[in-house]
Amino acid sequence: MNLVIDILRMLLDLVWWIIIIQAVLSWLIAFNVINTHNDFVRQIWIALDRMTLPLYRPIRRILPDFGGLDLSPLVVLVGLSILNRVLTEIQFSYYVM
Repeated sequence: MNLVIDILRMLLDLVWWIIIIQAVLSWLIAFNVINTHNDFVRQIWIALDRMTLPLYRPIRRILPDFGGLDLSPLVVLVGLSILNRVLTEIQFSYYVM
């Protein structure tokens, strides 16, 4: 059971970092530090968008429109951290028994 929880926690960490990298990349694109005319940047942006869109879509339906501000990555990160905490508690409960 601990192996399964460890794998799930590693996957949650991977998703966490993918969301952080996408957020930083979106800021760099928004402030024109890098642009999507570069093929490498465009391919990374499209790949990250395809990975995170299934996570963001249900949250974007629920959240109200804030104009240019997208809070769905923040909501997903909070949800991931709650899920990680729950998995940690489950994992350590097996050590107590």
